[in-house]
Formats: sequence, structure tokens, C-alpha cells
Amino acid sequence: MSSPALLFDIGNVLVSFDFSRCARALAAQSPLSEAEILEAISPLKDPLESGQCSSETFVAQSMTAIRYQSSADDFRRAWCDIFAPLTGMADTLATLGRKLPAYLLSNTSGLHKDFLLQQFEIFQHFQGGIFSHEAKTMKPAPGMYEQAIAKFGLDPAQTFYVDDLAANIETGRSLGFVSFHYDPSQHEALDSALRQWLASLPA
Repeated sequence: MSSPALLFDIGNVLVSFDFSRCARALAAQSPLSEAEILEAISPLKDPLESGQCSSETFVAQSMTAIRYQSSADDFRRAWCDIFAPLTGMADTLATLGRKLPAYLLSNTSGLHKDFLLQQFEIFQHFQGGIFSHEAKTMKPAPGMYEQAIAKFGLDPAQTFYVDDLAANIETGRSLGFVSFHYDPSQHEALDSALRQWLASLPA
């Protein structure tokens, strides 16, 4: 029998992200403007995050697209230097993570996944995750959710799912997850919803 669990998105839920920081760093070694860099790389991002191309291919194609004049290692550092902690979530998980198993469900690449898990302590609260580049599918399609159910033995009706995008929440609800549409500026609403959900669970 499945037990209650937590399922969390990453971007703008556990950490914030800002691709303009990456664009500024890349622009220092490219003839393109920051806006042109983001436009040039944008078509390459979904194939990377859906596992349709490797990290090495993405880096090489992106460097060519923006005429990058430094090294592949410098590009990778700039590509990953977009994240920052979100106030409040660490305290929430420090409490809940001791009570319930917690898992990740994120549209992300191998480059970002490896960086995040190494650099941010908040990920110590999670026992595993489903990541789009490994799952070969992306939210809001149901495939990632279905993989999480199968891999972690989740019962959606007993799994509290947190995401910042309405389309992803809609899929979660359609599959029976207890789904919460998260706004980082209103973190206290998440804490309140979690308390109510925990109180509703069988003793």
C-alpha cells in the first residue's frame, strides 16, 4: 500500500532562475546582443531538456549559433549560473522531509540537474526524481507523472504535488494528484495548504 509523499518541481519552486544572467555572461564573448543570444539558443533548449540531444551537442550547437569566442567549459559555467535559492522553501522541507518521502519532477537538462544537485543543499531532502532529459518527455504531458508513479510507487491521491506552472498543475490534477499552484511571493500559502493536507491524512 502506498504512503503519503511529496512531489516537487524545481524551477521557481525550489530555486529561482534567470536566463538573463547567462546571456550577460555569454555576451562578453560573443558579437551578439543578450537578446540575440537568448533567441539563438531558445530553439535548442527543448531538444536538450527532452533528451533528444546530448549536453555535448547542445553546447557545441549553441556556441556555433552565438559565435561564442571562449571555451566549452566557460559556456557551461555561464549556462548553469542562473539559479538562486528561494527563501522559505528550505525551512518547509527541513520539517516535512523528516516526515514524508519527497521526490522531484522537473523539466531540466543533465547540465542543470548535475549543477543543482551539487550546489544547493535543499536537494538533500529528496530521495530521487524524474527529469525530462532522462524521461524523454516533458511536462505538461502526462508521461513524466506516470513514470514517477511507477518508479516511486506513488498513489496520486496521497501525493502532494507542487509546481509553479498552471499547465503542469492541470495535468497533475487530471491524474489525481493533490496539486498546489505555487507562487514564490506567497510562500505562506503553501505552508498553510500543506498543514491542512497533513491534518487530513489518516493517523
